[in-house]
Amino acid sequence: MSSQPVKDTVMNFIRENFIMGRSDVKLDEKVSLIDSGVMDSTGVLELVEFLEAQYAIKIDDEELVPENLETIENIINFLKIKGIE
Repeated sequence: MSSQPVKDTVMNFIRENFIMGRSDVKLDEKVSLIDSGVMDSTGVLELVEFLEAQYAIKIDDEELVPENLETIENIINFLKIKGIE
């Protein structure tokens, strides 16, 4: 499986759950989701729950770091490390 379907799934989840109806927000895969106001810390936890359920993975507390979850690009790379492509 290529990473494009994974990227589409992640971006759709973010659009539907965090920016629905907000025309001022443009998703850029290299921009911080928190710094840009798309998600807050609660949103990160919602995203983690979604990723765990969607891909049948476990994300440990020590993996909840910006390097893994701050941008869409980071999320996709993190999922690749977890074996999801």
